[in-house]
Amino acid sequence: MLKILTSHQTKELDAYTIQHRGIASIDLMESACHAVLTWFTERFDPSKKVGVVCGTGNNGGDGLGVARLLKDVGYTVQVWIIKGSVPESTDFKINLDRLKDKIEPLYISNQVGPELFSEHNILLDAIFGSGLSRPPDGIYAEVINAMNQSDVVRISIDIPSGLMADKPSSGSILKAHHTLSFQLPKLAFLLPQNHSFVGNWTLLEIGLHKDFIRQLDTDLCFLTQKDVRKILRVRSKFDHKGLYGHALLIAGSYGKMGAAVLAANAALRSGLGLLTLHSPKCGYVILQTSVPEAMVSIDEREEYLSMSPVLDNYTTIGIGPGLGQAKETLRAFQEILQKCQVPMVIDADALNMLASNRELLQLVPPGSILTPHPKEFERIVGKWHDDFERLEKQKRLAQDLKSAIVLKGAYTSIASPEGKVFFNSSGNPGMAKGGSGDVLTGILSGLLAQKYSALQSAQIGVFLHGFSGDLAAFEKGMNSLTASNLIEFLPEAFKRA
Repeated sequence: MLKILTSHQTKELDAYTIQHRGIASIDLMESACHAVLTWFTERFDPSKKVGVVCGTGNNGGDGLGVARLLKDVGYTVQVWIIKGSVPESTDFKINLDRLKDKIEPLYISNQVGPELFSEHNILLDAIFGSGLSRPPDGIYAEVINAMNQSDVVRISIDIPSGLMADKPSSGSILKAHHTLSFQLPKLAFLLPQNHSFVGNWTLLEIGLHKDFIRQLDTDLCFLTQKDVRKILRVRSKFDHKGLYGHALLIAGSYGKMGAAVLAANAALRSGLGLLTLHSPKCGYVILQTSVPEAMVSIDEREEYLSMSPVLDNYTTIGIGPGLGQAKETLRAFQEILQKCQVPMVIDADALNMLASNRELLQLVPPGSILTPHPKEFERIVGKWHDDFERLEKQKRLAQDLKSAIVLKGAYTSIASPEGKVFFNSSGNPGMAKGGSGDVLTGILSGLLAQKYSALQSAQIGVFLHGFSGDLAAFEKGMNSLTASNLIEFLPEAFKRA
């Protein structure tokens, strides 16, 4: 699992690698420069005019090294060095000396505008790295603003200059189209408020010490296909349906039975043994026809949930998709929470009822999974000033409820009761369609029914939900992708995991 480190830990990792690999820091820098060169030459041909804008610290040293390597392989390269308040680092000086006789750098020390970069197609940003501790000011801010106003492709080395890796940012920040970071992701890359600065980010392997990475303690991780593969169990020859759990899905209301159908079919594709659906009377024919593998329990009311079904003999209960929020539905939901003795998956209208009746939160069974999108989450925990505060609220809610909190969106985050957060690596914008959340509820209910823990279910379910979306997008395209396609490609996602 890829760890997400603080800026301080990243500095420790660099130092440990240098000490225990017996290499000089300039050689580690050279490895990073070659990694950037490889990425760059695979995407941009030598007809492009490249500008490299450097500070005078180690990030600037990276920029000088990349400029030299690009020049060596035939690119037209111009280097600018900002002469501000930051002293020249040792490795910066070494790479500046190596640049002699190849490129004559230009120095920037006073007012600058976007016209400075007008003759170039691509700008490489190497002003500040992840060690930045305060917003850029003076000439640094002017250069960053001028770069942002330039009609060029902007590529940041390590992190966009001005962006803080692990705390809120302010002031002038480079708006990169691409960010090339080294070996491990940074927390800032995974938060919505920073997308306009980070653009598309890529991790480049540079040989940082993996044993030391394993030793570092962090509560933040990036969830990958390899991690999910380790959790999934292999079925045995004499297994039977009784071993794979019995889930109850409480979903649907008049005009919203599609949500129940989507959740049910997703649950069945997730490996559970038995599924029962509870819905209002209007859903009976729809469910018996659309989901023949499931059993159906019918409510007394025609159009909405009004009663708790018998809850015995289920290994998990999923509730919320298409449910509505009628007064009788709220009373039934409260009764279900009071009677439930097994972990639940709580989504959609069930979340909104929790938000409107916060006293019900204390009834959520430990080991459950809540799956809010940002607006539903805000209704439960209140507003936040920035995404870092939002992350802390998510961790606190998981700890308070002793449950997994799945905050949906790009890089969906999963907070565990132990205070750890896992960011998902799969998924794409084509999944931003009605019904996608209902599919996730079904997948999670199916996994939780099989006695995976809440955290394991969330990790597997969120990744495979996104992975099936990636497979569907490859086949259908993002614009035409539907929630039903997620279920269609779910078997292939399980096979490849």
